[in-house]
Amino acid sequence: MQFEPINSELGDDNLFHQLLDSAPDAIVIIDNDGRISLINHMTEQMFGYERSELIGQPIEILMPERFRNRHHQHRQAYFAASSTRPMGTGLELFAQRKDGSDFPVEISLSPLQTSTGQLVTAVVRDITERQQARKDLEQHAQDLERSNAELEQFAYVASHDLQEPLRMVASYAQLLERRYRDKLDVDAEEFIDYIVDGASRMQNLINDLLAFSRVGTRGNVLEPTDANNAVMRAINNLQIAIEESDATITHDDLPAVIADSMQLVQLFQNLISNALKFHGDLAPVVHISARHDGDNVVFAVVDQGIGIEPQYAERIFQLFQRLHGKKEYPGTGIGLAICKKIVERANGQIWLESEIDKGSSFYFTLPADI
Repeated sequence: MQFEPINSELGDDNLFHQLLDSAPDAIVIIDNDGRISLINHMTEQMFGYERSELIGQPIEILMPERFRNRHHQHRQAYFAASSTRPMGTGLELFAQRKDGSDFPVEISLSPLQTSTGQLVTAVVRDITERQQARKDLEQHAQDLERSNAELEQFAYVASHDLQEPLRMVASYAQLLERRYRDKLDVDAEEFIDYIVDGASRMQNLINDLLAFSRVGTRGNVLEPTDANNAVMRAINNLQIAIEESDATITHDDLPAVIADSMQLVQLFQNLISNALKFHGDLAPVVHISARHDGDNVVFAVVDQGIGIEPQYAERIFQLFQRLHGKKEYPGTGIGLAICKKIVERANGQIWLESEIDKGSSFYFTLPADI
């Protein structure tokens, strides 16, 4: 059977072939009988055939054996009512190389009318790498889910089984101090103080780690939330610390956002508490404001405290990152990491602008309740 050039109506024959061969996908042109009239260079590379081995062959030669019988009927139905069919139509398709190996593909079909009859152009894309990437991503998601479950289980153990022996250590150390106070020298009393303080700090660390792990695993649904109410609840929770430091906490009228209401309270509470801790010689002054920015709300928690150097602006949001000694400013170094995790769970961002001895401004974004 002789196959005439199909591009005689399209102009220069050499230019037409150059265009086909420059395409990144395999292009196969099929006649009304389902035989291959023309292919491009990528078809040879993808399927492992020479051009001469495919011209005139049934299109089924490029399909796995298990699909060939059914494809004959599908091909006839398509020629009877042909239309452009784009890639990614949801069908799971496979092609077959010359060596017999299968591989997943996407195929788009387009009818082509010529003076010699109707043809169909099939553009074939090898999606092996894409499918493997998807499988790797699914496997990663499963591993991450399993890791999160293990972390939650660890947090449960830490909050119960590990804290009990710590409480025993602290209790018995205090009992020793009370019962043998007159019989202990200064060094022994100091040692007991170290034991009690260490156990107490370990309990605080475990509690903070538990809170950090539960931001994502035990969070409530993200829903319209009144930021004013969240700030007032945070202030009420910190009332004793506010009174002891003679702090002034003010806020503007704040818009509603999409957030976890309990975690939003925790977010404001951590940021206000941070300002109460790092206030320097003057009484703490904190102001909270907000502004709309497109679909988001940008909050600002501004204090007049000791500030930090710019190079530490990102580091402070990491776990266990402390810029001061425990004796100067107590804490575990987890509070701001929790803030970051809460904001990111709600698809927001958090950052810091600060200047030494002039205060800090913590900014974070949350989706607006539009």
